[in-house]
Amino acid sequence: MLNLKEILSVSLILFSVIDILGSVPIILDLRKKFGHVQSEKATLISGIIMIAFLFIGESILKLFGLDVQSFALAGAVVMFLIGLEMVLGITLFKSDPAEEGGSSAIVPLAFPLIAGAGTMTTLLSLRAEYQLGNVLVGVIINLAFVYLVLKISGWLERKIGKAGFNVIRKVFGIVLLAIAIKLFKANLHFLG
Repeated sequence: MLNLKEILSVSLILFSVIDILGSVPIILDLRKKFGHVQSEKATLISGIIMIAFLFIGESILKLFGLDVQSFALAGAVVMFLIGLEMVLGITLFKSDPAEEGGSSAIVPLAFPLIAGAGTMTTLLSLRAEYQLGNVLVGVIINLAFVYLVLKISGWLERKIGKAGFNVIRKVFGIVLLAIAIKLFKANLHFLG
């Protein structure tokens, strides 16, 4: 059964992890390199990756002998580090230069920018904590927002400016840190 509170929580967590607003400078750079960004294709591919991992991610874990709670704890650590990056303005996760030199903006946008390791880890962590239907709705809401941001990224840059993006990034970084700590506390008791 759909729960508005859970949908809102999932949406905010994914919004913080995907950090599409914080990625606008990268999107603008890709737009300059490739002439345009294929918003529809990038959003669709991201959605397929995210939803597929939501459904088969647990099976992949079982293949490696891992349980969802352990993955959720690992996800909480990754989310914590992403939150630190956002708040402190540091780079802990380096991008692969080979990914940036592709012939299409789809590869760096859909994966790893939108549906990267942090997003996939978060999806499994969310699946351990929330109802599947609520997580799916949260994913769809985020994909709609991602699509919108990809479409209007140039306009956003002119209206909000770099300082505005920095403030938004830091606020969502703090939210992400708090969520990571909550997920860590919720799944820690499974190790005992």
